[in-house]
Amino acid sequence: MKRINEVEWQAALDSLKPTQKELEHGLKLHYESVVFDSYSLGVYAEGSEEWRLKHNAAVQAKIDEGASAEEIADFNGDMRQIQNIVDKQAWEDYQAIFNASGVTCIFQNAAEENQLPLRTLRRVTRHTHITDFRKDFVIKAISPSEIIKAKKENKHALYFSSNAVPLLQRWNSTEEELDLIRLFFLLGIRMMHLTYNRRNEIGDGCAEAANGGLSDFGKIVVKELNRTGVIVDIAHSGWQTSKEAALTSSKPMVASHSGCVALNNHYRCKPDDVIKAIADTGGYIGICWVSSFLGGDCGLKAVVEHIDYVAKKFGPEHVAVGSDVTGTLKREPSPNFKLPEIKNYPRGRRGWQSLWPPPVSVVDKDKIAAAQPTFAWTNWPLITVGLVQKGYKDEDIQKIIGGNVLRVAKANLEGSAYVPAEQEL
Repeated sequence: MKRINEVEWQAALDSLKPTQKELEHGLKLHYESVVFDSYSLGVYAEGSEEWRLKHNAAVQAKIDEGASAEEIADFNGDMRQIQNIVDKQAWEDYQAIFNASGVTCIFQNAAEENQLPLRTLRRVTRHTHITDFRKDFVIKAISPSEIIKAKKENKHALYFSSNAVPLLQRWNSTEEELDLIRLFFLLGIRMMHLTYNRRNEIGDGCAEAANGGLSDFGKIVVKELNRTGVIVDIAHSGWQTSKEAALTSSKPMVASHSGCVALNNHYRCKPDDVIKAIADTGGYIGICWVSSFLGGDCGLKAVVEHIDYVAKKFGPEHVAVGSDVTGTLKREPSPNFKLPEIKNYPRGRRGWQSLWPPPVSVVDKDKIAAAQPTFAWTNWPLITVGLVQKGYKDEDIQKIIGGNVLRVAKANLEGSAYVPAEQEL
């Protein structure tokens, strides 16, 4: 497999220090396996210099017209996704990134961090646009069987996730509020966050000091997600909300991108009792690639340490890899290329969901900076190599890098009111 982002690849190798035998075995296993990132921001290719100039000028025109900060952000997001399929260089890079990663399927963040349905719809349509026009390379999968088929056909897949449960917020009845779960399931959403950092009508987010539990309405939401076939995700939920969601759920549920409090005491990580509650449902915790959450040496090696902790304490059936990273490819600009400065960009205020309390653990900033290159998404194969180093059997590694996510996805679709009984899952 052709390597890209060579500097980042070497930084990760220097951190892990595998033997040649471990490296060769891990890479072979990785590229032969169905690899399923349990939560990713997706693949983004920067685009040709011609496209970037066009994009830059279009944004400047919007600003000059008096567009709001939100309108410009939406426009920017649309352009960033559209370039992946209409700009030749961007599309070539998109394919190179996906192929180098060895990832078969991404649990794609396909919605925003709020409960407004139109915000969710906007991001769903962006990713659907890619899979509509580039289905020869990447498909929108609606079941695990399609992901396995994509692997056999040397293709890749997106499996959609939402960072919130979309609600009408009219509050006439619980049934009316929950109706959008069905609608977005029909559009391809297969996992939903209960909360995102802050408190909402469902429960407390992980950044709420109160650490309240699941609301009465939240319990109804969990049951409706189960009925519909949508995976319950508590990655950004408070610990009590997470445990109560696990007790309420009749199907395997997950923390799609998190870490272990036992290794680094951070509110975005989960303590052992929460991980056990998730495991008791048949679910998993996906280990993210965020230095401040992981602690330790902060690099890709820390990801492997968190995976190892869960696998040893709760079993390899209950851990996955949810990178929370965007796949990119670094290109050096041509000698005379320079983007004009965008003038008078309206930044807007800090977003509601981004409000965080002070960190409960402090990770050395120099360590974070040094480790950052190891988190290039194209370094995904080295997670598999790291697990080979730890001595895991091939079949257990295959569970961790993809099999567990496939199993949970299938279990949630089984018995769904909206899936034909004869549908291969």
